[in-house]
Amino acid sequence: MPIYALGDLTPSIHPDAFVHPEAVIIGDVTIGAGSSIWPCAVLRGDGGSISIGERTSIQDCSVIHTTLEDPTVVGDDCLVGHIVHLEACTLENGSFVGNGAIVLHRVVVRSGGFVGANAVVNNDTEVPSGAVALGVPAKIRLGAVPPGMIEEGVAAYVQKAQHFKKELRRID
Repeated sequence: MPIYALGDLTPSIHPDAFVHPEAVIIGDVTIGAGSSIWPCAVLRGDGGSISIGERTSIQDCSVIHTTLEDPTVVGDDCLVGHIVHLEACTLENGSFVGNGAIVLHRVVVRSGGFVGANAVVNNDTEVPSGAVALGVPAKIRLGAVPPGMIEEGVAAYVQKAQHFKKELRRID
């Protein structure tokens, strides 16, 4: 798998994490225990830091970047769907960003918050706990996250990552 240092910036990946061989990790990136980084995901910590907590999944083709001013922080027990773009934002523990969403500078998705598929969450927005951000630009709907939805997804991806870590093998 392509894992790159950039000058003095070196990724730190917990040995219990799963990083797919076709994911790309560059520079100042930290990945916690039990987390998973799926095919074609790119985490590029070239101008600031990226931190991925424990038991968090960064799914296929997602791009995580940062700025010199603001890090990108993804907490524990988060789900980041397929083809998501995170840029200099914060996802608190137990939050969910759906497929194709874009979450921009200084956005905070609070614990239990959910960004819906294909939403664009513009700079300096807060997604409260239990709220859903939907649309382009995203509008906030309070109290719309069903109980247990995020936890079930996190558990499924932790199990899936363990299976892939144990059973994945290239055959060509």
